[in-house]
Amino acid sequence: MRQRHREIFTTIKTEGNLLPIDLLHRIAEGDSGLKGLTPDSYHLTKSERLNEVINRAWNRCEGVWRSFQSDAASLPETDAGTTLTRERWLLPLFQELEYGRLLTSKAQEIERKTYPISHAWHHTPIHLVTFRQDLDRRTPGVAGAARMSPHSLVQEFLNRSDDNLWGMVSNGLRLRLLRDNASLTRQAYVEFDLEGMMSGKAYSDFILLFLLLHQSRVEAERPDQCWLERWTQEAQKQGTRALDHLRGGVEQAIATLGQGFLAHPANTDLRQKLQSGDLASYDLYQQLLRLVYRMIFLFVAEDRNLLLLPDAPAEARGRYLDHYSITRIRRLAGRLRGTRHADIWKGLRITFRCLAAGEPALGIDPLGGFLFSENAISDLNNCELSNDALLTAVRNLSFTQDNKTLRPVDYRNLGTEELGSVYESLLELHPEINVSASTFDLKIAAGSERKTTGSYYTPSSLINCLLDSALERIFQAQFGQKALIINELRSICGHICSH
Repeated sequence: MRQRHREIFTTIKTEGNLLPIDLLHRIAEGDSGLKGLTPDSYHLTKSERLNEVINRAWNRCEGVWRSFQSDAASLPETDAGTTLTRERWLLPLFQELEYGRLLTSKAQEIERKTYPISHAWHHTPIHLVTFRQDLDRRTPGVAGAARMSPHSLVQEFLNRSDDNLWGMVSNGLRLRLLRDNASLTRQAYVEFDLEGMMSGKAYSDFILLFLLLHQSRVEAERPDQCWLERWTQEAQKQGTRALDHLRGGVEQAIATLGQGFLAHPANTDLRQKLQSGDLASYDLYQQLLRLVYRMIFLFVAEDRNLLLLPDAPAEARGRYLDHYSITRIRRLAGRLRGTRHADIWKGLRITFRCLAAGEPALGIDPLGGFLFSENAISDLNNCELSNDALLTAVRNLSFTQDNKTLRPVDYRNLGTEELGSVYESLLELHPEINVSASTFDLKIAAGSERKTTGSYYTPSSLINCLLDSALERIFQAQFGQKALIINELRSICGHICSH
């Protein structure tokens, strides 16, 4: 089985799984299995080639960017820079994306609230602000950023509008693609670092920008018929398939770990506890489940750069990433089968102890909580596990298989909904252990076992539905601010689910 090699985007960031990174790669590579990537879908004639059109656009944008950078460097501090940013850089960029000359738009009003978005193209709001304006900060007195940040302005407009689904916001240095977003606790967008792209001559990233933000991608009678939305639906189908693979991978990882612990010659005490009944099979399964969720927690935290202290010295951060991180183990799992030695597991146990207690030399504060405590996997703490078993389990968690190709799981954008779905599927299982044969299997739980244990997971979508149906009339009658209060409650519930 081979791991698919793909060029890494250096100036592109995704948040909230708006369009998964794997789909972005398919678009950039011109995947023939993905509809909407033919020259005619970009309104080209038979004699035109898409790569040649993109190259021409890049050449013009390079010249425009250099001129804009020169003018911006000499701009007086008293000049807001809005006109310069729009006229000398962003409007020419959108011309190359075939939007023509973007026209300024009137402020939109929804339920007596005004949204002063600068430009629009049919159903697509496009808010362009100065290079001196942060996309995520509100700036009193600045048009288009006085009441809320430019990003929040466009996002709230999309969320509240029935006629707009996709939008863009840019300050000339960053350009973000946004969509109507049901989540109130986490931003969702695809961001292009225009400054890094143009200054660093990242042409391969510009290809994706062109293919993803071209005028033809938002062109449709109704917003839900445009190519961006059709690609989103494709991503959802792909995500469902990937989630099914991930569920299977988690089950395989638990079974592999269970069998690995049972089979290791040094774990006599563990086998005796199981045979004597001092350790129940289901209790061992729960400890293995916590071990797997420790790993998944670290996958997400490390991929989002949330684990280490922001002010940790570079030396400490490097020490953790190079020698103690689970990212290092994932890289090993992608290229090695492993041996009977147990050194990787011993190293991972050190990482777990540092996470529980904190370790300044690694840039780690104590995490606290039960998951990383000694009691969470009390019967496994002193056990041994072969590199082969551990790397196989990590491989099952880190990659999904598609036509004999290993695709990395995008843990950076994996949401609580997906993690909850995986967890819920595990509640249906129970272990079948044969200590003498050192076998560990998972089977579907029979009867009312799950009901009697009270094991349920409530997805955030259901929480939102319950809040709407149960509280809407009460708040509307009592306070007259139904939308604001329910949204705040949703936000609180989202934070509870996330933590």
